[in-house]
Amino acid sequence: MSKLTYQPRGRYFEQFAVGDQLATAARTITESDIVAFAGLSGDFNQIHTDAEFAAQGGFGQRVAHGLLVQSIATGLAVQSGIIEGTVLAFRELSAKFSLPIFIGDTIHVELEITETKALPRLGGGTINMKYAVYNQHGKAVQRGDWVMLIKSQGSN
Repeated sequence: MSKLTYQPRGRYFEQFAVGDQLATAARTITESDIVAFAGLSGDFNQIHTDAEFAAQGGFGQRVAHGLLVQSIATGLAVQSGIIEGTVLAFRELSAKFSLPIFIGDTIHVELEITETKALPRLGGGTINMKYAVYNQHGKAVQRGDWVMLIKSQGSN
């Protein structure tokens, strides 16, 4: 019998280049996502959790937490495989929340590498990614920059 060992499938720092682009798979935002995130974060703001209250507001219905969508977006990036097993740390982010995300909206993320910086003392380097989260209508609902520390190929 052979023994299977986990092998990271993500790119190592040296394999990223400025201009690289990626579009992730898509995922639909559910009511369960919002309820679970409210419980985890403690953010029970009525625009997220109270259908009647939200119906009277500017959006006419409940909206997903901006940070929930941010979390799902980073998860979609990991699931794409590009940083799975090779990301050492999420170092920085900037975000602009442009449009609401509703229950039933389907989002995906588009990424572009804009900068790389070797940090050998940390066992890798940082990659700066410009990202945009798009809904099913092709509209950018969030955008900004992520900076991640990625493992070097020779480091353990």
